Amino acid sequence: MTDRHVVLGAGPVGTHLAQVLAARGHEVQVATRRATAVPMPTAAPAGGSITAVALDASDAEALTRLVDGATAFYNCINPAAYPQWERLWPPVHAALMTAAERTGTVLAVTGNLYPYGPVDRPMVEGMPDAATDHKGRLRARMWADLAQAHRAGRLRAVEVRGSDYVGPGVGPNGHVTRLLPALLRGRTGWAVDSADLPHSWTDVLDVARTLAAVADRPDTWGRIWHVPTNEPRTLRQAVTDVLAAAGRPPGRIRSVPDPIVAAIGRINPMMREVRELRYQRTRGYVLDSSLAQRELDLAPTPWERVCARTAGVTDAWTRERH
Repeated sequence: MTDRHVVLGAGPVGTHLAQVLAARGHEVQVATRRATAVPMPTAAPAGGSITAVALDASDAEALTRLVDGATAFYNCINPAAYPQWERLWPPVHAALMTAAERTGTVLAVTGNLYPYGPVDRPMVEGMPDAATDHKGRLRARMWADLAQAHRAGRLRAVEVRGSDYVGPGVGPNGHVTRLLPALLRGRTGWAVDSADLPHSWTDVLDVARTLAAVADRPDTWGRIWHVPTNEPRTLRQAVTDVLAAAGRPPGRIRSVPDPIVAAIGRINPMMREVRELRYQRTRGYVLDSSLAQRELDLAPTPWERVCARTAGVTDAWTRERH
């Protein structure tokens, strides 16, 4: 019998996850406010399908009806209004918990590394959530709520955490892909803070593969898992590798001095939020995914392939807009 899976969100992670699940023969419903269509993967087996559903994820009643009877549902939402997380996330989080408790359907959450806060060593599962910024504390509270409810037997949940995204569909929201349009036109790419510190880059496809893996394994529930991620590279190295995959020479990358970022932040809420997380770009920011690779039998997509996928999509994205 075909299993039904519900994916909330049709951004790069939600799109890749829907396609991974459909390619495995599952019935997938992708829920967004506007019923965003997600294309089927090529050569999907019989039984695999993707359908779009209109849903407000903060509507607990509608969400409960949708996920009732599903094998799993996946939170792949990421509010676009970055400075408004404190307002936008709580009602969605409450609805997710309500639906998970009422239906017993497994909830797999796309998390991030913000809860760990400033670190001076590679991040591993089990280290404390010690965020100092409001977004990191918010995401830490969300997981703490789910973990407590899971331990109490009220619901079943698992969280997957990756580093900054690369891969198709990331576009201007990614540190690497944000620089590429200018560099592909021969202009200077401006990075916020340092471009020369070791940093982990996670492929959105690997996020999707990890979500699919943990949702299907009861022994992984109630825990945090890191997405299999390649060895760290500096922002400059990562961008240069993607440009090489596009057949382009290295571009010129310069860093925006912090006083300028701070000045812009006084009038630009988005830049103010970015500056609050500058610890991620002023020291090494490295994700250790060895536990997940070993326990889940997953490996990161080879870096050369990641760069080729990123370059192909970014080139098209640039041509469409310029």
